[in-house]
Amino acid sequence: MNKNYASATLMVAVLMVIGWEFLPTLLDIPAYIIPTFSETMKELVRMYQTEGLLRHTLSTFQMTLLGFLIGSALGAVLGFILGSSPFLEQVVSPYILALQIAPKVAFAPLFIMWFGYTAWPKLLVTILIVFFPILVNVLQSMKTIDRDMINLARAYNLNRFQIFMKIELPSSLPNLLAGLRICATLAVIGVTVGEMVGGNTGLGFLISYGEGQANAAMVFNAIGLLTIIGILLYSVVVWAENRILHYIPRAEHH
Repeated sequence: MNKNYASATLMVAVLMVIGWEFLPTLLDIPAYIIPTFSETMKELVRMYQTEGLLRHTLSTFQMTLLGFLIGSALGAVLGFILGSSPFLEQVVSPYILALQIAPKVAFAPLFIMWFGYTAWPKLLVTILIVFFPILVNVLQSMKTIDRDMINLARAYNLNRFQIFMKIELPSSLPNLLAGLRICATLAVIGVTVGEMVGGNTGLGFLISYGEGQANAAMVFNAIGLLTIIGILLYSVVVWAENRILHYIPRAEHH
């Protein structure tokens, strides 16, 4: 059954490439609006040779990975802390809610005013975007932990750290990893926004540059590479999730 899915997926991809190659010409759509597939591939080679495409791609990948790791770590730590202290959660939650509602990408110009055209604005936007889904997922999972289990652990004289490691952390892992899957794609958005708003490196910068040059093929290529980065990061999280949560029974598909 999986082979049938793979074959169908491949067939759809082939049809899309064929349509991309011939429809713009048949419909008389100019290249600066929708370039053909072959024109886009030629531009990809030119970008690699003259535009430093590899350097821009690596810059975006590094910032995406760094923002994802830092934002995830901060969100998880704060989620566990607030989940362990109902009083602290009640005090801090209004401020967290306000920051969560605020559009994160709107902070990018402010960060540029503070830190200039450096790597910091795009990194901070990425951290903000990743931080809140992880925080919310971990906090919700901490609220659903069986209190009887914790009371039983205390009856056996387990200390606070042992309770966290043996009960709270394992119980929160499914929600944490689900949040990581979401944030693997959001991290790419954060970096791209930071690079488009202010910066001279990265795929987001190439999108802005291509837009200014009316070079749609450059924009298409940059978007494609951003998508690949997001898929790679997402795939790593899914792989880690399958390895870590192997003890959870999964429904078999026939």
